[in-house]
Amino acid sequence: MERTILAGDLEICRILNGMWQVAGSHGQIDPESAISDMKKYQESRFTTWDLADIYGPAESLIGKFRRSNDADKKFQALTKFVPNQGPMSNSIVTHYIEQSLKKMDTDCIDLLQFHWWDYSNASYLDVLNHLSKLQDEQKIRHLGLTNFDTERVRIMKEAGFKIVSNQVQYSILDQRPEKLMAPYFAKHGIKILSYGTLLGGFFSEKYLGADEPHRGELVTASLQKYKNMIDEWGGWQLFQELLRTLSEISIKHGCSIANVSARFILDRPQVAGVIIGARLGIANHTEDNDKVFDLKLDDEDISSIGKVTAKSNDLLEVIGDCGGEYR
Repeated sequence: MERTILAGDLEICRILNGMWQVAGSHGQIDPESAISDMKKYQESRFTTWDLADIYGPAESLIGKFRRSNDADKKFQALTKFVPNQGPMSNSIVTHYIEQSLKKMDTDCIDLLQFHWWDYSNASYLDVLNHLSKLQDEQKIRHLGLTNFDTERVRIMKEAGFKIVSNQVQYSILDQRPEKLMAPYFAKHGIKILSYGTLLGGFFSEKYLGADEPHRGELVTASLQKYKNMIDEWGGWQLFQELLRTLSEISIKHGCSIANVSARFILDRPQVAGVIIGARLGIANHTEDNDKVFDLKLDDEDISSIGKVTAKSNDLLEVIGDCGGEYR
């Protein structure tokens, strides 16, 4: 089990349990089954949870889990603040953070990851100022970001805000973070938390050799989102070539395609952890995820992956820097 210090006293598991899938667009989640499954993750030492105020019942599930969890079994809950555009006074920001604290049944949020939709509205700097005050009041332990680009992070740093992490899409298919973000972050001690690393399940044996799926077959929000990324990157035929390469590597190392995909990103500079979705009460992948920590990719593996990805479109040119897909 690999763990790392994300910031200060905050130690996390390098594979985080993503809770976007409880938000409703991946099927219905039974709360009791979800809590039972969360305990299994805890017992398997996957103790770090990534959630958000907009992920349906995610924060409330964490609160319920905290109340049902044995006191000596600690976990880390990293939530997000994703406000709608509008006035961002101190009282408004405080109101929303207080709601998250109450739902999560805690006095202090381990990591508050802030997202902002519209860069033309510079009020995101006001929000960070209010969040910093809440941090001074010990209601937030550390401040992070979600889907901000490198330029906006630079503006925040020059304004004096202490940012410890940015959560962005990062996978073998989407390697935009290493172009601008990782070099800048290396200079300023900021870590990357990666999501989309398994392309919502596309990086798996299930899709190896499969016909290109029709839209009606994409039954989750993740599959719909990442099929769009595959199309932008180079299309289904090139993606199949990449899957064949990943399959050969996985067979060589006695693991899964998903393991290879996660390990590749975990080994990239500035990456503190990868977020893998947890379909609580429906499927449990802790046994397979655990194999990632025993996997060592060699130079031949990296080279063979690079030969395929070199044929793809440059997503930095197509979409823009990290988070550009939301703007």
